[in-house]
Amino acid sequence: MEAIQARVQEAVNKMLNTLDKDSVRGLQGDMYRCAAKCCDVDYYDMAQTQSCIERCSVPINAAQTLIQTELNNYQERLQRCALDCQDKVRDKVTPTTSEQDIAMYKAQLEKCVVKCADVNIDRLPEVMARIKASIRK
Repeated sequence: MEAIQARVQEAVNKMLNTLDKDSVRGLQGDMYRCAAKCCDVDYYDMAQTQSCIERCSVPINAAQTLIQTELNNYQERLQRCALDCQDKVRDKVTPTTSEQDIAMYKAQLEKCVVKCADVNIDRLPEVMARIKASIRK
C-alpha cells in the first residue's frame, strides 16, 4: 500500500511542479513587481501602501486557494474510492472466514486500491487543465 501512496504522491507532486512553473511563478512575479511599485509611490501613507500591497497579492492568493481546493477534492475522491474498496472486502469477512479467504480478500483490496490510484492518477491532467483555465480567468 505504501508503494501505491508513493505513486499517487509522485504524480501529484509532478502536477504541482508543472503548475508552479507554468502558472504560479508568473503570478508571484507579478505580485512582487506590483508590491515594489506600491512602495515607490511617495505620496502613499503607510495604510495606503499596505492596502496597495494587499491588492497585489489577490491573484496569487486566489490561485493558491483554488489549487488547495482542487487538491482537497482530489484527495477526498481518492479516499472515498479506497473506503469503498475496504467496505466491499469488509462485507465479505465473517467470524468464520478462513485464513486463506482473508488472504484472498486482502489481495482483492489491494487490487481495488491500485485501481483507485490508477484512475485518479489518470485524472490529474484534467485537474491541472481545470486549475490552469481558472487561473487564466
